Amino acid sequence: MILEVADITIQEDRKAQFEDAVAHALATVFPRATGFRGHTFHRCIESPRRYVLQLTWDTLEDHTLGFRGSPLYDEWRSLVGDCFAQPPHVEHFELI
Repeated sequence: MILEVADITIQEDRKAQFEDAVAHALATVFPRATGFRGHTFHRCIESPRRYVLQLTWDTLEDHTLGFRGSPLYDEWRSLVGDCFAQPPHVEHFELI
């Protein structure tokens, strides 16, 4: 299992829009992706424009090739892309 960690900073006035869009995507977009297993979504207390989205995948390729190379990725980005203050920082982790 692979853990994807996305560190996301959004624009000042986009909190409600971003949270609604992520909730929508977590309910409708990601569950249709091959290899997607689950998620957690957190807002930073000290920096409320900063979020951490953790997604679990069966394999790295399920995320990097399957999801990112699919129309689902375009759907995801169309929902949240306007909210980003900068590109998200995304890394992948494996269970030890």
